[in-house]
Amino acid sequence: MTHELIIRGGDLLDGTGSAPMRADVAIDGARITAVGDLGDADAHEIIDANGKMVTPGFVDLHTHFDAQIGWDPQLRPSSWHGVTTVLMGNCGVSFAPVKSEDRDYLAEIMESVEDIPAPSIRDGLPWTWHSYGEYLDTITKLQPSLNVAGLVGHSPVRYYAMGDAACDADAHPDSQQLAIMAELVGQAVADGAVGFSTSRLLGHKAPDGREVPGTHAHLEEYEAILESVMAAGGGMFQGVFEPANFQTTDIPLMRRAAELGCQVLFSGGANTPKQSANWQKTFDGITSRGGKIASVGQVRASGALIGLGAVTPVGGREWLRLTREVRSMEDKAAELAKPEVVERLLEEGNRKGLWFDAARIFPLGTDDVPAYSSDSRGKSVAQLAEEASITPVELIVRRLRESDGRELFNVHIFSHFEAGNDSYLALPHVIPGINDAGAHASQISDGDSFTYWLSERVRDDGITPLPEAIRKITSLPASVLGLIDRGIIAPGQFADINVIDYQRLQTGYPSMEYDFPHEAPHLITRAKGYAATLVNGVPILIDDELTGARPGLVQRKFNR
Repeated sequence: MTHELIIRGGDLLDGTGSAPMRADVAIDGARITAVGDLGDADAHEIIDANGKMVTPGFVDLHTHFDAQIGWDPQLRPSSWHGVTTVLMGNCGVSFAPVKSEDRDYLAEIMESVEDIPAPSIRDGLPWTWHSYGEYLDTITKLQPSLNVAGLVGHSPVRYYAMGDAACDADAHPDSQQLAIMAELVGQAVADGAVGFSTSRLLGHKAPDGREVPGTHAHLEEYEAILESVMAAGGGMFQGVFEPANFQTTDIPLMRRAAELGCQVLFSGGANTPKQSANWQKTFDGITSRGGKIASVGQVRASGALIGLGAVTPVGGREWLRLTREVRSMEDKAAELAKPEVVERLLEEGNRKGLWFDAARIFPLGTDDVPAYSSDSRGKSVAQLAEEASITPVELIVRRLRESDGRELFNVHIFSHFEAGNDSYLALPHVIPGINDAGAHASQISDGDSFTYWLSERVRDDGITPLPEAIRKITSLPASVLGLIDRGIIAPGQFADINVIDYQRLQTGYPSMEYDFPHEAPHLITRAKGYAATLVNGVPILIDDELTGARPGLVQRKFNR
């Protein structure tokens, strides 16, 4: 038999956690047809994987690609980093269901919560839908490069039923409004949404400063909605929660969602191993009663990237000019060579101060691979400035001049404590990566999380065995999503596959592009070491470069 494609001679990590083995993988159509020693079997196309590892494609459960997919169906940067399936509609924000007159409001909510510019959203999406099922129909016609699954968000559902009152902290739906909400969500799930998402994070604000719709919803509202999810065939309940309210309201909410039969997924983390142990008790308490729960966690400290090529470190006029108006790095370097410009930067910075605590700001260096730090590695701007007997602003300006404006600085708002974070990621129910690959477009660039984690933390630091690391970003998230034919390399599975030069694998340095509609800014990070990425049997990337192929499928059927 002549196969369509054979990946020959690679070290196979099949996604189950099993030890690697030398094997060939045959692909015909969109599926894997044989795995093992295929001898002299022929194929129309052969990918030589000798000396490389072969893994399932990575599954990213936190992307917010709802908007970007409209103008970038290749879904960068995820498609550069081994990702083959993405989940969007996270954290209660999605673009359906929607009334025609409410489209601008949903665009503004997404901008306020996820830093995706509203003008880009308004003009970059075709807006050919009202229901969630129609939104998925539109995504299908866009022909994405990656497989896509979607959650219907609390914000649009509540706004559809309640109008402007949906954002009021003390406003709750009457029986008619609640029936509308439950019906909208149930229909969305019946039409292909994998479930329902919500945000109870107080920092998620609407444009007018109120918390986004659903933040203060009562348990009765969630019960009605989630019962509708289950009546429509079942699905996921995904949420982002306020840490201060975990014990009082949010863990009980997750427990109740699991009792109703939902797959619970939430964003979490831990500052200490003891906190991780406490989380394990919470997981055990839910699963011991037959509930299903999982969490995603960040793989490194994150919060904001600052510098002349990202978020401005200082709110002064000269800083804003160099950050936002002077776009090319060559022009920024030319400006930094002018003494009068440097003088203004120093004066504004020392007078106004940094926007962030200097003790939480860590330089990324200027090498091709950024030097991400934590509480136990690297020195903060505050420490470096004290050692040099200068102010933190003076230190940042000095480093910017020495790097021709290129260096960025990572602000540690989340996951700063490495021991706690590592212990959390090691928990059985935790999946690495709150990647936000399609969100916070000019603030962070965490879409490289899988590449970073596998190269720097797994390969270089040895924090977890490689087979288990691969399982945690392939078959585990696929099973949480309810995809039984993805996430594992075996005959009959869809051929979502990576061929990786593991010793060469590394993430790149974040850089700003202006590739969103209206030339809005977008931080991106590329990678090295991906010899090939296949989606449904079609190579979308060869030797770190996208091929332009768009074989992704919108996922509308799930194993509930």
